[in-house]
Parts: sequence; C-alpha cells; structure tokens
Amino acid sequence: MPDAPVPTQRSHALLLPLPQWLLRLLPIGACLLVLGCAGPTGPRPGAAVTSTLTAEQTNSIAIHALGLVGTPYRYGGNTPDGGFDCSGLIGYVYLNSVGQSPPRTVARMASFGSPVAMSDVRTGDLVLFGSFAPTHAGIYVGGGRFVHAPSTGGEVRLDRLDGVYWSRQPTQARRP
Repeated sequence: MPDAPVPTQRSHALLLPLPQWLLRLLPIGACLLVLGCAGPTGPRPGAAVTSTLTAEQTNSIAIHALGLVGTPYRYGGNTPDGGFDCSGLIGYVYLNSVGQSPPRTVARMASFGSPVAMSDVRTGDLVLFGSFAPTHAGIYVGGGRFVHAPSTGGEVRLDRLDGVYWSRQPTQARRP
C-alpha cells in the first residue's frame, strides 16, 4: 500500500481558496456591517413621513379630542360616559373621527403608523411617553399642546409638551 502524501504548503493553500488580501479585509468588512446595522432606526432628518389622513381628518381628530377635555379618567375606560384612560381616549377619538382604530394599548401604539421626529410633529399625530416602552400617550393638537387622560382621579386635559413635567419625559411621535 503506498504511503499517503505528506501535506505541503501548496496542499494547505487548497484548504484556503481565498487570497490572503481578501482574508485581511474580512474583519474590516465585518466591522462596517456591524456599524451600518447599529445606526438610528427612527426617521432620518429631512425624511418626509406621509400620512394616510387628510388635513381635514387630522383637524377633526384635534377638534374631537379637545371636545373631550374635562371627561373623567377611568382605568380601562373608552367612552365619554364611562371615562377614559389614555389609550381609550385615543381609540375613541380616532374611531369616531376617521374610522380608524389604533391598537388598544400604549405599548402597541409604539408601532402604529410611522415614526415622526418630534420637530416634525403635526396635528393628529400620537405622542408617546416612556423610555424603554411607552407607558402614556396623547394626541397632538398643535401649538406644542396635546390632549390626554393623565391619571386616576384626574380628567382628560390639554397640556404642553414643553411643560415642566412633560419636557423631561422621553417622547416619541407616531403618524397614522
């Protein structure tokens, strides 16, 4: 039986068919791929976010929301007679103004519509508050103001995004 050939430098090259210069570039390419995937996921500055709603519909949303200011807060509430929590208020206004039903929970509203830079927020957009997952939401009505159902014992009210409390909260906006 003949002896098996002894591996040589040349036979080792057959195991690595990639040229040495390409092998040196692989770590750089991997770093670029990771950096490219780690970029911001929100809207790019200057990127236009379109809405399926007309200007008339967004105004209807704002007027309807403003008309509910003073309605009592009630956890799980979603009608003017029974009271509202923040997501119930949003659902009621959108359904009755434009026939659209956003998700029932604030956490799910974080993926409703498209993200909007806070500098580009418009009437009818949702504003969501919270760092990891949003815990509160309202409807932007223009002029730096939003309508929301804030807490137990309270009532639906109009607040300013630049107010002492709300300006300190992590905020994002969504456009249906």
